[in-house]
Amino acid sequence: MSIGKMIRELRTAMGLTQEQFAAKVGVTFSTVNRWENGRGRPSPLALRRIEEMQAKFRVKCKMRIRGESA
Repeated sequence: MSIGKMIRELRTAMGLTQEQFAAKVGVTFSTVNRWENGRGRPSPLALRRIEEMQAKFRVKCKMRIRGESA
């Protein structure tokens, strides 16, 4: 799976628009759009932020499944 597809799947699973996701990562909407469409790749710093968001999202999902509060 491409990095762009993984980013799109994470973003949609989190219920975020490209603009909202971009704000959380610290980039512009057009940058996220380029990533998702395979016209660019995240910088090492952006990739680290995305990985952190992904890890936090997984924890929240697991807590919801177990019936715990986030």
